[in-house]
Amino acid sequence: MKVVTNTNYPNLTLAHRGKVRDIYDLGENFLFVATDRISAFDVVFNEGIPFKGYVLTQLSLFWFDVLSKICPNHLITSEVEKFPDVCQQYKDELKGRSILVKKLKILPVECIVRGYISGSAWVEYKKIQSICGITLPAGLLESQKLPEVLFTPSTKAEIGLHDENISFEKMEEIIGTDSSKKLRDLAIKIYQSAYKTAYQKGIIIADTKFEFGIFDNEIVLADEVLTPDSSRFWLKNKHEVGKSQDSLDKQYLRDYLISINFNRQPPPPKLPEEVIKNTSEKYLEILNLLTT
Repeated sequence: MKVVTNTNYPNLTLAHRGKVRDIYDLGENFLFVATDRISAFDVVFNEGIPFKGYVLTQLSLFWFDVLSKICPNHLITSEVEKFPDVCQQYKDELKGRSILVKKLKILPVECIVRGYISGSAWVEYKKIQSICGITLPAGLLESQKLPEVLFTPSTKAEIGLHDENISFEKMEEIIGTDSSKKLRDLAIKIYQSAYKTAYQKGIIIADTKFEFGIFDNEIVLADEVLTPDSSRFWLKNKHEVGKSQDSLDKQYLRDYLISINFNRQPPPPKLPEEVIKNTSEKYLEILNLLTT
């Protein structure tokens, strides 16, 4: 499968080019194409990660199916042969990395759910013993399971800007109290269900983020779901409290960038071939472990 960092389909209308996905407006529906672009610290890198778009798409399809009894999603089909005729001339590139989805009114918040303390949450906890304004007990260790699952929303930033953690009260101001409570409860329920599924396969989902939209006055799960771009995946048999974990997700790239003192601002540094290869292998490994 060739590396695709940018799509260009002259006969389709490009609606939005995100950090990873190119979204085309097909009239009644959208075509989501997961490229092999990768971003870290909200900076998009020039190099593509082999098989990344394929992994994101196939994992999302897996989770859409597993979680469908809990929450409806925006998926119509991933079978390229069933896409509108205008898409067929691009079918070779679309196969495996694209989905036809319903048009939703996307809610302007990221729904982050945390089961373990890691990453930026660990950094914050060490400083002020809280995560996103939620005070926690003293004495927690890095990578430890939290006393209870936390819901910590954030804003949705455009390319080049950074998502910002917000309080639940701020979320209520943005989308309303009723919608906020429904999203919080639904996000936690989805995470807990997915956690059990992954745990049975030897994987810990430490944290993840979800996006939701509204379709026919119903909350619908959207975008990508429980992928290595949006989640932290740890091997259960290698989990060790008190240290950072060898994760099967984008954290590997973040750790590399921290090691070279990347300033988290464009332009991005060139990624070494070894980092590209290792990232690709981690993405493929988590897909294999979860779906087989």
